[in-house]
Formats: sequence, C-alpha cells, structure tokens
Amino acid sequence: MTIRLLLADDQALVRGALAALLSLEDDLEVVAEVGRGDEVVARALATGAEVCLLDIEMPGADGIEVAGRLAREVPGCRSLIVTTFGRPGYLRRALEAGAGGFVVKDTPAGELAEAVRRVHAGLRVVDPALAAESLVGGPSPLTDGERSVLREALEGATVATISARVHLSPGTVRNYLSSAIHKTGTSTRVEAARAAQRRGWL
Repeated sequence: MTIRLLLADDQALVRGALAALLSLEDDLEVVAEVGRGDEVVARALATGAEVCLLDIEMPGADGIEVAGRLAREVPGCRSLIVTTFGRPGYLRRALEAGAGGFVVKDTPAGELAEAVRRVHAGLRVVDPALAAESLVGGPSPLTDGERSVLREALEGATVATISARVHLSPGTVRNYLSSAIHKTGTSTRVEAARAAQRRGWL
C-alpha cells in the first residue's frame, strides 16, 4: 500500500529536498507540492492526499490553521507539522488544532518517513525533546483577544492602527496589550509580541 503525500512549504528548496528523500521510500508517494497554506485543502481534495506535511510559517495560512482545516474538511487526510520552529507553544497549538504529529526539520530522513507512516496509521508523533519542554512550559496564558492584538503589535503598529485592523475600541486594545505585557514579563507591546512569538504563543 502506498501512502499519498502532500508537501506544503514556502521554500521550494526545502519542498524539493523533502520530496526527493521521501520518494526514496517504496511505500510513500508525493502527489502534490504547494508553497502557500491557503492552497493545501483544495490540493489535498483534488489529489487524494492521505498525509499532508505542513510548515508553520507560510503565506496565505499558517500550518497550524491548515491542520485544523484539514481535520474539519478533508476526511481521511492527516497532517504532520514539519518545521524549523520547534517551540513548545506551537506544538501544543498544533495538536489542539488536530495535527497528527509535530517534528523539526533536522529529523533524520528515516525517522521522518516513519513519522509519516505512524500519522497515517492514526497514531500521534511528537518530537520527544519538544514534548518534554512543552510539559514544563505549560499552556499559553494569552487569550484570543491578546493574541490578535500582539500579532499586529509585532510590526510596531500603533494602538489606533491595531484598533482598526482587529475591529476593537482603542481602550480594549490597550487593556489587551497591558495584560499581555504583564503575562510575558516585558515592558512594551513590541517586546511582549516578540516574547510571545518566541514561545510559540502567536
């Protein structure tokens, strides 16, 4: 039995390398490659992909969001996050979204192929070191509102700009930012946003 794979990564070189490595396995077949997160669901449906390997940071939609959409919209298709960003917060959010596994890009080819097989079989695969770190770190303390304003603050946006983009009053935005600054132990909204991003909370 051959497992049909879709590879989603915005770096063509990485996609090509993954495709070449995984295609060496007799039971794995790469049926699609995409460079944007918002192309994954349609291509998975069109090609009958059974496992989608997803990067986290992609244009259109990030891999965690895509994993959630696949779980809801493509029955029988599982997802495996393969990323450079081995952050405990990302791991927790990916699994909560419905991803079947989470590994980092420096995983040896043989282990990655085995991770694909295990996810296809309905098992959960998680990088062991990251799993341990995630347990120690605990869940993200940020609310959805705090996350939404911090994403905008990453770019140094003003309160007025954030307010317009997320459709909240300036007062509410200030309250969310103040709370997020306190939770991250930082001094400014940009520092809070960067700290949250480093921990995989955004």
